[in-house]
Amino acid sequence: MQELVGTCYICGKNLYCLDGFFNGLHTDDKEIVCYDCAEEQNKDSLSK
Repeated sequence: MQELVGTCYICGKNLYCLDGFFNGLHTDDKEIVCYDCAEEQNKDSLSK
């Protein structure tokens, strides 16, 4: 089962709950982010 949860606040990609598992991340600011954008943010923060 696939249910739309919302969109990534960075790139706008649709994020879904797939069989009970959310395919994204929640930020401390209560935003949702796709894994690709979260990985990019993590790379950027590590390179600083």
